[in-house]
Amino acid sequence: MAVAPAVAVNGVKMGTSSQAYLESKAVVDTRVLLSQLCRQFYTLGWVSGTGGSIAIKAHDDSVPKPQQLILMSPSGVQKERMEPEDMYVLSANGSFLSSPSPKPYPHKPPKCSDSAPVFLKAYEMRNAGAVIHSHGMESCLVTMLNPLSKEFRITHMEMIKGIQGHGYYDELVVPIIENTAYENELTDSLAKAIEAYPKATAVLVRNHGIYIWGESWISAKTQAECYHYLFDAAIKLHQLGLDWSTPNHGPIQKVKGYLGSNGSVDVSVKAGTMDSDVKIDPLQRYILLDIEGTTTPMSFVTDVLFPYARDNVERHLSATYDSPETQEDIKLLRSQVQDDLAQGVIGAVPIPLDDERKQEMIVALAANVYAMIKADRKITALKQLQGHIWQTGYKKNELKGIVYEDVPEALKKWHFSGIKVYIYSSGSRLAQRLIFGNTNYGDLRLYLSGFFDTTVGNKRETRSYVEISESLGVDEPSNILFVTDVYQEAVAAKAAGLEVIISVRPGNAPLPENHGFRTISSLLEI
Repeated sequence: MAVAPAVAVNGVKMGTSSQAYLESKAVVDTRVLLSQLCRQFYTLGWVSGTGGSIAIKAHDDSVPKPQQLILMSPSGVQKERMEPEDMYVLSANGSFLSSPSPKPYPHKPPKCSDSAPVFLKAYEMRNAGAVIHSHGMESCLVTMLNPLSKEFRITHMEMIKGIQGHGYYDELVVPIIENTAYENELTDSLAKAIEAYPKATAVLVRNHGIYIWGESWISAKTQAECYHYLFDAAIKLHQLGLDWSTPNHGPIQKVKGYLGSNGSVDVSVKAGTMDSDVKIDPLQRYILLDIEGTTTPMSFVTDVLFPYARDNVERHLSATYDSPETQEDIKLLRSQVQDDLAQGVIGAVPIPLDDERKQEMIVALAANVYAMIKADRKITALKQLQGHIWQTGYKKNELKGIVYEDVPEALKKWHFSGIKVYIYSSGSRLAQRLIFGNTNYGDLRLYLSGFFDTTVGNKRETRSYVEISESLGVDEPSNILFVTDVYQEAVAAKAAGLEVIISVRPGNAPLPENHGFRTISSLLEI
């Protein structure tokens, strides 16, 4: 191993550092770990033929994460023969601090991975702790199933839970970028994909492989295993003629005007099944539904859910106080209440900071929650806590989700017509899943592809619908049909380019005269 002077390696100027720093325990341990992972990933087929690479930050509690050193496997060498001393050491800004000594003949001189600029972009934009670049066959083939697709999508698979920020019922979306002759030329397109898909922890490269990152090497490795499993599952489902991107993974639908997962266009829907009063444009492959006043009576939320949360907030906080979930809820509430107090919001009261005054703290938290519910505030802190309270209610069979009688039939019709249906509500994603998973007509989540809540933005803001359009990866926002009962939401969605229909149900607020939107009284009219 050599501590390099300030010379250029692969076109990047190297820095200098003390030998003691480079041989610290954090760096030494990471060298060993990196060599072990190289050998393991070789057996998995991720880094065969000298391809693929790994980069890990040397974790040291005394060094801020953005400033930690980066260790990276070399390029063009047999990964199954890697030893700790074979790794490159880089500073946080990409300067090379240490390079391996050449191996005896006939091995080539060492060369740092061509993926180095791509790795650094993931560290810069996502504050990653580790990045894995795999050439696994699954990650290559899955980009070829539909050569025109810019995304890989899959839902209702257990291993989705292993991807950061995702659950079983969520739709996992992985952007696909086009390959280039040299890996360092991928940097710009990867950066654009990372920016366009803020929830993504991976980017596929067509006909090439995948880049995966995580907050630590454990997170990156776990996600890499889950991604490869899901890609393999999609390929096998495709071979069986099944659609991996729909909740029930049924036969791939070839509907006139609708692209199935294989990218083909065909007609296989019985005559008349798509007839309706309000026609869906052939390119509208997505329907986005509101809940209150659209799929569910307003009274269920105002007369059942809100009172249940209000009446059980103290009991819930007391019973679950020490759980990580409730502690996170309390943290969000504290932050919200601090902002409310600073802005003079009516009903906001200070929350004690001393854990020894636990009961006083719970009473104060409950008082703030009561005020928030009374004001019907659409804020994440409240919605998240309510979702957890309702979850307990559903488990105890004290709650049952209510939907209009036309909803199950409409969801089934759209689902079997190849249309993907999503929910967008001010309630948390958890609360949404609970309603549709425990309805008076059974579990309807089978027919839903995903859920959006106010973490993408307020429902009356145009930007929220732009975010949803980008998340779904549609070519044109008009490919999405949004159904809501709220005029202001309809205006915001229309401004974002979505097609909009307003739901007119008993108990819904009256609409302005000459509002200009199509209306329905049943989802079966679509």
